[in-house]
Order: sequence, then structure tokens, then C-alpha cells
Amino acid sequence: MKQLALAVLAGLFLFCSIAAKGAQPIEDPQLDQRMQNLTQQLRCMVCRNETLADSQADVAADLRREIRKQMRDGKTDQEIVAFLTQRYGDYVLYNPPVKPKTYPLWVLPFVLFTGGIALLYWYLRRRREVIQDQPLTAAEHKRAEELLRG
Repeated sequence: MKQLALAVLAGLFLFCSIAAKGAQPIEDPQLDQRMQNLTQQLRCMVCRNETLADSQADVAADLRREIRKQMRDGKTDQEIVAFLTQRYGDYVLYNPPVKPKTYPLWVLPFVLFTGGIALLYWYLRRRREVIQDQPLTAAEHKRAEELLRG
């Protein structure tokens, strides 16, 4: 019974410490809303396909603290994004801009899709040429009837 109580207390302590780790006191509702909007547009550097606002990684928490500090210092969202892209590159942006460096990100999916459709068309056309419709011979027709009868 003691072990169960200790396990429950340890679990509760762990849950509270994890919940408190990501919690930020609400100081200014406008700043908090601005923070939420900006971090939804930024990607976590560690997590795959997760916004900075949703990530529970330590790096994401550090970046959120840095963004909050810069907001308190009076920096605009554009200045903060410029700082982060200078430091981490366009990868930090959840929707990277269209520019020569990111053309492959925007064009490659369409090229691969078009190439796949062309390859499928070529394969089906070639397959049709290889497979020819030939009627059954008299012996094959007789054998098929025997098999169908039983």
C-alpha cells in the first residue's frame, strides 16, 4: 500500500513539474496574444513539423523566452523574425518565402507528381503493347469447357 501511495505521489509530482515547465505567467494579455500569433508562424528547430507554440522541447522553450524578451524590449514582429532567420535560416519559418534558395521546396513536389504521372502513362501504354488479345484455340476452348463442367 505504501508503494502504491509513493508511486501516485511521484506521478503527481512528475505531472506537475512537466505542466509547470511550459507554463508562462500571463503578464500582459496583448503581449501574450502577440506571442501566440508569432510562435504559430515559426517552426521548432528540434521537432518535426511542429510550431514553436506547440513544441515542448527545451530549445522551443528557450526560443519562446527569447522572443518574449525581444517583445518586451520593443522589437517588432518583423525584427524578431529577421533575427531568427539570420540565426537559424529560413527553416525556422513555418511557411518559407518563395525565393531562389527555396525554389526546390516549392517546385519539386509538382515536378515529382508530373514525372510520376508521365511514368505511369508510359508504363501503361507499353504494357498494352506487350499484352495482346489472342483468342483461344479450339483445344484451349475445349479444355476450358471441360474444367467448367467439373
